[in-house]
Amino acid sequence: MTNFPQLGFGTYKLEDRDECVSAVKTALDVGYRNIDTAQMYNNEEYVGEALAESDVPREDIFVATKLDTGNLSAEAVKETAHESADKLGIDTIDLLYVHWPLDTYDADETLAALDELYDEGLIANVGLSNFRPDQLEEAIEKLDAPLFAHQVEMHPLLQQKKLRDLADEYDHHLVAYSPIARNQVADDDTIVEIAEKYDASPAQVSLAWIMAKGATAIPKASSEAHIRDNFAALDLELDDEDIQAIDELDETNRIVDFDAAPWNHA
Repeated sequence: MTNFPQLGFGTYKLEDRDECVSAVKTALDVGYRNIDTAQMYNNEEYVGEALAESDVPREDIFVATKLDTGNLSAEAVKETAHESADKLGIDTIDLLYVHWPLDTYDADETLAALDELYDEGLIANVGLSNFRPDQLEEAIEKLDAPLFAHQVEMHPLLQQKKLRDLADEYDHHLVAYSPIARNQVADDDTIVEIAEKYDASPAQVSLAWIMAKGATAIPKASSEAHIRDNFAALDLELDDEDIQAIDELDETNRIVDFDAAPWNHA
């Protein structure tokens, strides 16, 4: 399956079974066809329940998950990827990411195991997440399988120009998590002003800007109102002037950050 919708549904922090199943089913009902989870989220089984209960055919849904940092040895990659597929109730994981290049990550061993899973057909596409530019280029060089996507925090307050350029250069998708900066975009005067111009929400403006940059956004939401509000960003087309105004925001506000994060050890 190669279709990769430019707006997806993130499931981070949806750890309650009923809340997660309900949110994913609602997202599918609204029209989302790109569902993103991770071993670290402890909800793959719940996402699987929602997929099974939904009326949307499996072949119409792009399902992505991510390997936890403790599961990156060759043996653990292969074993836990099969476990993830079982929990999700699917024969093929459309996209499997290395969640972070930390802990048990070893470029040679981890990536070779992903190549095996790709050749085996358990995974349709290989992804990386939270890699520094140099780590990304090293991984692309070592992988036999084509790199399909790189997932990073991206929003108008953290624009990731270098990683967007690398996505263009190496021909892979850039996927934006925390695409509304945990709603901090609602505090930015420029974004609020643009939102008022279009009678849109600041979240919609942020998502529309990301998509205008050619990236894929995967906002997380639990309430039906927010799920629908985010999806409506697909109908919002910002003009060039507004895109440029957002481009010129000079903030660097990283929401997800900690001492061991790759970018703190460049």
